[in-house]
Amino acid sequence: MTANGDPPADGPRGGGGLPDRFLFGVATAGFQVEGGYNGPGEPANNWLAWEQVGRVEPSGNAVGFWDRPEEALDRAAALGCNSFRLGVEWARVLPDERGPDRAALARYGDIVSGCVERGLEPLVTLHHFTHPAWLGEDFWLRPDAPDRYRAWAEMAVDALAASVRHWVTINEVNVLATASWLLGMFPPGRSLVFDDAAVAADNLLAAHVLGYEVIHGARPDAIVTTNNACLSLYEYDRMLTDLLVARSAGVDRGEMAAWLDERRRRHDSLLPANSAPERVLRRLSAAMSPYRHQRGGGGTRGGHGPRLPRRALDAIYDSPHERTLDALALDYYDPMAARHFRVPGHRTAGGRNHLPTRELWDDVPDPAGLSRWLGVQHALVPGLPLWVVENGMCNRVVNGRSYIRQDGWDRPRYLRENIGAVVEAIDQGVPVTGYWHWSLVDNYEWGSFEPRFGLHGVDRHRGEHGMRWLDSDSLGDDSAGTYRAIIAGLRAGDRSVLRPH
Repeated sequence: MTANGDPPADGPRGGGGLPDRFLFGVATAGFQVEGGYNGPGEPANNWLAWEQVGRVEPSGNAVGFWDRPEEALDRAAALGCNSFRLGVEWARVLPDERGPDRAALARYGDIVSGCVERGLEPLVTLHHFTHPAWLGEDFWLRPDAPDRYRAWAEMAVDALAASVRHWVTINEVNVLATASWLLGMFPPGRSLVFDDAAVAADNLLAAHVLGYEVIHGARPDAIVTTNNACLSLYEYDRMLTDLLVARSAGVDRGEMAAWLDERRRRHDSLLPANSAPERVLRRLSAAMSPYRHQRGGGGTRGGHGPRLPRRALDAIYDSPHERTLDALALDYYDPMAARHFRVPGHRTAGGRNHLPTRELWDDVPDPAGLSRWLGVQHALVPGLPLWVVENGMCNRVVNGRSYIRQDGWDRPRYLRENIGAVVEAIDQGVPVTGYWHWSLVDNYEWGSFEPRFGLHGVDRHRGEHGMRWLDSDSLGDDSAGTYRAIIAGLRAGDRSVLRPH
C-alpha cells in the first residue's frame, strides 16, 4: 500500500525504479524564449502596452529561440532528455485579423521536427499566458473567448498533430486568472476584481475542454492536459481539476456543489495546514473565492453553489468525452500559500523587498512536499498518470551580477532532492510518468530578466547575437551536468546520483 492507502501502481519499471519510457525533459514557453515580440514590425501580444509604457522590461530578443532553436534542442538532447516542452505562440501565427502567417506555422513544424530528430518527444503548449494583442487585454472576459481559442487550436493542431502526441492546452489557468484580475501582476493588471477572475477562469476551463476535443479529433491517441501551479488553497488550484474530472467520477451536474465541498474537505485533510497563517488563508480562500457561496443560491452553506463556472460546466457535460483530462499535470515550486507573504522591508538577494510578498528567488524549496503533493493528487484521482510539467529554482541577476540565494540553496542540490522526491513517490505507487525541469536556459520571466531559472545561464552582454549561452548556470554551478548525470544514473538503475556530493 502507498502512504495514501492506494495499492502500488502496476506496470513495467525501467532503471532506477522508473516506469518504462519515463519522460525526462526541460520546459520552455514561447514568449519567454523566442524573442521578436512587441517591437516595430513584430507580432504583438497582450504584453505590448506594458512594454511600450515601461511598466515591464521589454522582452526583446529573449534568448533567440525563434531564430536559433537548434542550439536549445542540441543542449536538451545532450542532457539525455527524451522530451522537450515548447510553446506555439498564437500571436506569432495570427499577428492580425487578416489570417495566419503560414511561414510562422511552418517554422513551428520545423522546430517540432527538430525535436523528433533528436529523440525529444515534443510536449506542445497551445497557450502560455499570451494571446494576440488585437484580441485585447481583457480577452478572457469575452463570451467568445473559448470559441476563439478553439479556432486557434484547430489551426495549430492541424499543422502539428502528426508529430505531436503530448499536449498542454492552456498553461496554469489558476495563475493567469489570479495574476491578471486579482493580483495585478499580468495585463490588464487589475487587483481584487473577483468577478472578473471568475469569468476568466470559467472561459479558460471551457477553452481547455474545446481544445481537448480538437486535439483528440485530430489524433485519438493524444495525451492532453492542462497544468495548474500547485497551491494549497483548494479554490485556486485543485478545484479546477476536480471540475474537469467530476463527470467521469459519476457526479451529476446538479450535485456538483455538494461534491466540491466534500472534495475540499478531503483535500484539506490530506494536505493539513501546517501553520496558523496557512489555516487563516484557507478560510479566507473559501470565503473570498470567485466561486464562493452566495445567499439564496444553491449548494451547501459556505459552498460553491451559484458561482460555479457555467460555461466550463456546459462544455464538460456537453462534451463527447466523459473525461477531458488524460494526465494530471502540475507545476511545483512552493505551494504553501502562507509562505508567499513576508513583512515589508524583509531582506532579499541584492537588497530589501518593501512589498508584503516574496520574490521568486525566495521561494522555499520543499522536496519532501513534492513527494507528498504527488501522493495527494494521485489519491484524489487514482486513475490518471501524473506529470511534473514544471519544477525549478530561481536566483537573481542584476546588471550581470549574480546573487546567491538567502537560504544557500543551489541548483544541483535542488535537482537531486526534487527528482529524488519524484522517485520516492513512484516507489510509493504514484504513477508519475514524466518530469520537465524549468528551465533549460535563463529567459524572460514575465516582465524582467532578473529571475534566473536556467540550467544554463546567459551572458546578455557578450556574444555574436547580443548574448551567449553559458555551460554553467548563473550561479556558476554545473547544473546541466548534474541533470545529465541524474538522468543517466537513474536509467542505469544507479540511485547514488541522488545523493549529496
